[in-house]
Amino acid sequence: MRAPRALLAAFALAVVLDLACLAAGLHTGHAAAKVLLMPLLAASAARAGAPRLLVAALLCGWGGDVLLLSDAGPAFMAGMASFAAGHVCYLVLFHRVRRQGPPRARARLLALAYAAALVTLVLLLWPDLPAGLRVPVAGYSTLLTAMAYTAAGRLGPVAGFGGALFMLSDTLIATGVADWPQLPRPDFWIMLTYAAAQFLLVRGTLDARRAPATAYREVRSTTP
Repeated sequence: MRAPRALLAAFALAVVLDLACLAAGLHTGHAAAKVLLMPLLAASAARAGAPRLLVAALLCGWGGDVLLLSDAGPAFMAGMASFAAGHVCYLVLFHRVRRQGPPRARARLLALAYAAALVTLVLLLWPDLPAGLRVPVAGYSTLLTAMAYTAAGRLGPVAGFGGALFMLSDTLIATGVADWPQLPRPDFWIMLTYAAAQFLLVRGTLDARRAPATAYREVRSTTP
């Protein structure tokens, strides 16, 4: 277990370095640290016995990270496509995890909440997005929301929180593209939520594989 922990520690160090560079406005340092994040997390997951689809999802995220370092329009579209491929990997992987889902009523409420968030976000962003990005962003947002919902519904709260943070991170990117008012140092918050999201998705997936029968188990009492 030493190798996965060492790689995970290197990932954490790269995250801290990246965030420090963003806080200080050091673009070159941010670029150097950013491209290390997903390879280190993927290597740690692989050494811990992660399935190939999980490693593939992280490497797709790495491709998106590299592409989004450029401000060019084609690079943004390619980066979004790379992240979308990662979400497809996550979706297929999550559906292969054999865990008991939440009670039906809770699952319906969860689906309703994610659907409402998706529709609200797309409707609000649509008028302010560049015309050529409206449909791609709506399609990508649908795929991202499906991934986040599936993570919460099939893997439990750790992965579910990771999926929600991924939605938040990409929402911050989308509001920047739509030219909405931004928080100070928006890239700092984007990377903070993104790095945490990917880590939690990895953690939730690995935990699910180790204890496939324990998620959302209901304790029922019966009377004789």
